[in-house]
Amino acid sequence: MGLISWLVFGALAGWIASIIMKKNSNMGAVANIVVGVVGAGIGGFIASMLGLGTVSGFNLYSILIAIAGACLLLLVINMFTKREKARN
Repeated sequence: MGLISWLVFGALAGWIASIIMKKNSNMGAVANIVVGVVGAGIGGFIASMLGLGTVSGFNLYSILIAIAGACLLLLVINMFTKREKARN
């Protein structure tokens, strides 16, 4: 995929993941893109380790893997930010 495709793919996956994880009001477009692209990498890595395939283009299966990875990323980020708030 080209750069523009990755940005659109990341924005879509990040936006859907932020809605699922109830973070949509706290995130902007750039955060959605970053979370979506990083989530696609995480989801693709985990899926390939489990033998489920990878993010291989702009298709439904790849979007689902990217959304799952982005949700996992948001979950981990949320765990760390809650710890920081509890310390202060």
